[in-house]
Amino acid sequence: MPSRVGDFKNDRARAHFLDVYQKAMTGLPPVSQTRDVPTRFGTVRTYRFDGATDGTPVLVLPGRNASTPMWRANIPALLEHRPVLGVDLLGEAGMSVQRKPITGPDDEAQWLDDALDALSLDRVHLMGVSIGGWTVVNYAVRRPGRAASLVVLDPVFTFAPIAVKAVLASPTLFLPGVPDRLRRRVLSWISGGGEVDASLPEAALISAGSTDYVIRKAMPKLITDEQLRSLDIPVLALIGGRSVMHDAGRAAARARKLLPRGQVELWPDASHAINGEYATEIADRAGAFWDHVDLRN
Repeated sequence: MPSRVGDFKNDRARAHFLDVYQKAMTGLPPVSQTRDVPTRFGTVRTYRFDGATDGTPVLVLPGRNASTPMWRANIPALLEHRPVLGVDLLGEAGMSVQRKPITGPDDEAQWLDDALDALSLDRVHLMGVSIGGWTVVNYAVRRPGRAASLVVLDPVFTFAPIAVKAVLASPTLFLPGVPDRLRRRVLSWISGGGEVDASLPEAALISAGSTDYVIRKAMPKLITDEQLRSLDIPVLALIGGRSVMHDAGRAAARARKLLPRGQVELWPDASHAINGEYATEIADRAGAFWDHVDLRN
């Protein structure tokens, strides 16, 4: 595989991550369909979960060093509102396989558009957390048409720059030789200060993704004012007031100012781990949002 694409460090790392991943998947609702869909940058792993209702599905995109199983707390609640599709980000730890370099935001938008096309999704609601939030916003501004709406959960590189402290702390998550205790402390800090339960499947998954996989693609670029103003679809932005990844107040203010159809909420007690902290509340808020969007279209 070309050296400029993301991959596992070695066969042992791949086997370790796969074991953690498969165990984490057992905590999710039954998968009705698993597909590896082709894109011009590699194959993308997708899962479909069918719930109590029909309607326009929602595609959920995880954060960095994570994958579909990180939505363990969210998918059951989301299924009360509509079908859910999970996707492992291309070029990140997961079951998607990158085969060509991803050189910037346009490539990121292209692989996602290719995946949606392969899934025959002409209309879909997109939800992303952290870097997954950036991914859906970047996609919608560069490839408009398929996204019916966006729900973004404390997205990074989207409404405000990454905080300097977060930039300085992030290498401890993936550099070799970092003690597990220190890695857990950084994860705890990112998650709002609470003790990280290493026995939780999603915690083990993120830890394995950090140590077993090497990301080799361009860093995201901050979404510009012009791009945010160009979003002519409904956007629900839920920002963690205790997030350490950026200045939450600044992010909320910029989103309110620039999004033409935005609903921006600053959840004061939420951290960057907002999706796990408020799974039911997010599902109810997003469900009402999607119902309103679908009624108007």
